[in-house]
Amino acid sequence: MKPIAQPLELRQLRQFTTTITMSLTDCFDPIYGPVKSWRFGRSLGIDPIGPLATCSFNCIYCQLGNIPRRTIQRQIFVKTDQIQQALENWDPLVSLDVVTFSGSGEPTLALNLGEIIACTKEYLDVPVVVLTNGSLLGNRAVRADLKSADQVVVKLDAISDQQLQNVNRPVTDISITSIIDDIIQFSEEYSGELAIQTMLLAPWSSENRAHYIELIQEIFPDEVQLNVPSRPRMLTHQLEARGNNTRALESHEFQKLNCVSTKTLRDFATQIETYVGISTSYPIIKTQNPRSREFYSKN
Repeated sequence: MKPIAQPLELRQLRQFTTTITMSLTDCFDPIYGPVKSWRFGRSLGIDPIGPLATCSFNCIYCQLGNIPRRTIQRQIFVKTDQIQQALENWDPLVSLDVVTFSGSGEPTLALNLGEIIACTKEYLDVPVVVLTNGSLLGNRAVRADLKSADQVVVKLDAISDQQLQNVNRPVTDISITSIIDDIIQFSEEYSGELAIQTMLLAPWSSENRAHYIELIQEIFPDEVQLNVPSRPRMLTHQLEARGNNTRALESHEFQKLNCVSTKTLRDFATQIETYVGISTSYPIIKTQNPRSREFYSKN
């Protein structure tokens, strides 16, 4: 059967969109921050995805807002030499604790991720952390790229397929079982520090907490990070939402996301540490203002 030809208008629109995106990427600054992070301290962000937010998930709490480009296909979004140039221009006197790969989407979608990590280590003598949703860990090339990172933090917000669909809204029909299996496989190959990060949007039932602890026992990471939304969810895409130095926001520009209490986080962390013996960190919330929440770590 011959493939169905796309209408000329659609092909032209896609070509125009690609051209515009490439043009924006050429003037895109892949380095941002330093960002004040309760988990990592002063973190310099490196964004290998570019100005158009691209991810394999479309999480309901994402600070970037609704993700415009959703895919599981790896490609080069920002050229390695563009990031190298930005690193060359970075002020070496600026104090940093870590470099964090995150930014405008899922960093493991970047086909040149391994090259960028290696390049970063040539210029900056601080640990490299990669934040990932784990959806591509079944890909051997992705696991190989991540091996050179000092720490990999894998998102695990769900303990069931239904919760995965409700909270993370993956672009493909991926199951929580396959995600867990891929994380375990990666942990067996990875010699760096592995952390599991879980976003709590509401208190979990005792049954869900028990199931989560069983999953943590299977994965057995070096650390668990219980998290809450530290920034509001933008209703329209803003590139500066990558960091925490956003401009003053109007109420119609963001969606308020409620935090669970510090007591809820502390009780869950204590339960994890008691039953599994794995260090569990969480933010202590100093203000509930969604525009200017302040956090500091339990540890």
